[in-house]
Amino acid sequence: MDFEEQYKSEDSGQSFATERVQAAEPSSAEQRTKPKNKGPFKSVVSTIAAGVVGSVLTLTVLPYTDYFKNVSPSSNSTQQVTSAAPAVKEVSASKTVGVNGNSSIADTVEKVSKAIVGIVNYQQQQQSNNFFGNAVPFDPFGNSGSSNSQQPQQPQNVEKGSGSGVIFQKTGNIAYIVTNNHVVEGASKLEVSLYNGTKTTAKVVGTDALTDLAVLQIDGKGVNYTAQFGDSSQLRPGDQVYAIGNPLGLDLSRTVTQGIVSATNRTISVPTSAGNWDTNVIQTDAAINPGNSGGALINPEGQVIGINSLKISENGVEGLGFAIPSNDFIPIVNQLIKNGKVERPRLGVGLADLNQLPQEYWQQFLPNNGKGVLITSVENGSPAAKAGFQQKDIIVSMNGTAIDNSSALRKYLYTKVKIGDTVKFGIYRNGKQMTLQATLTK
Repeated sequence: MDFEEQYKSEDSGQSFATERVQAAEPSSAEQRTKPKNKGPFKSVVSTIAAGVVGSVLTLTVLPYTDYFKNVSPSSNSTQQVTSAAPAVKEVSASKTVGVNGNSSIADTVEKVSKAIVGIVNYQQQQQSNNFFGNAVPFDPFGNSGSSNSQQPQQPQNVEKGSGSGVIFQKTGNIAYIVTNNHVVEGASKLEVSLYNGTKTTAKVVGTDALTDLAVLQIDGKGVNYTAQFGDSSQLRPGDQVYAIGNPLGLDLSRTVTQGIVSATNRTISVPTSAGNWDTNVIQTDAAINPGNSGGALINPEGQVIGINSLKISENGVEGLGFAIPSNDFIPIVNQLIKNGKVERPRLGVGLADLNQLPQEYWQQFLPNNGKGVLITSVENGSPAAKAGFQQKDIIVSMNGTAIDNSSALRKYLYTKVKIGDTVKFGIYRNGKQMTLQATLTK
């Protein structure tokens, strides 16, 4: 088990609300199951945790799914392919001109659109059948008929949301699709709609909740075009870009919107089912709407330089959409194809940001300093346990780099160090400063 953030703050530090652009009927997000806490310290944490509700990120339909199901999926989860075919090639950003050449933008869009798919997420829902085998309507008061006339509940696949995806490779009879993790998360079945209207079932090759990316595979029959990835590092503010996807569902499939690159290397704090993550994104004013998630942001040459993922959702706000840059998602895609998941260093602690606790509480453990991350639990046998970490320790630095919160710790752990590295942690324990060293494992 990797370390997981036990409690989430409503305040992301952003002054605006970000929304994942997935079309679906709204529903409330599931609350995480909290362990029972006893004793003065755990009582405080429990009280704070009870007040935590949701986040600035709107997961319109799909509830948070345990990150670790990606490692050991349940029998009800979408089938996951643990190893891809050996013939699959590692993908990279093209340094050459794409499909445009002397063609018009309309010609370019027409070609690239053939690689854009619609993805429908189906999830299992329990429902009862009566004596005649007919589904019993849901009754919020629990009066769904006589118990003698009902059969045991039968799970049904119900459409929970839809998004977009990009076919980027075809190997033999298998085609591969990149999309957002939140488009496929929690699915018991994934249905893909191709350019020619053909529908097929997709299998999950791998997912990564933290970076919000997923790779799927489908039968390659009917796939005649694959998209080419471009080099996002070459983008500059003012460059023309085009978003292609399925806003509001498949009825408006392969809608094209035009805009410019508003900014590069923006950082957006995004809560995910694997914890908060500071995501590097391309900002664009091309219209991105619910259902565009997982779709392509292309340059005039027809190369995919981003995967559309987020927008700012507030009254009076327009033209603020975000895409994951190709140079960021390509390494993740290659790892997902190779391993089915992204392997990252493991510490083995539960964390809580200090702003989740009353100031008068943590000040007694952290004199003259208001920044750091609190350890709420230590996993037995983990690198943290072997290093001597204890509950209520406050981490303030890693290898000399200040750690202000759990997001900063996770970012450093996943981008600055590797599996097998020994990391020096600066901590406070009962008001006293200490140094611990932990050797990270897979």
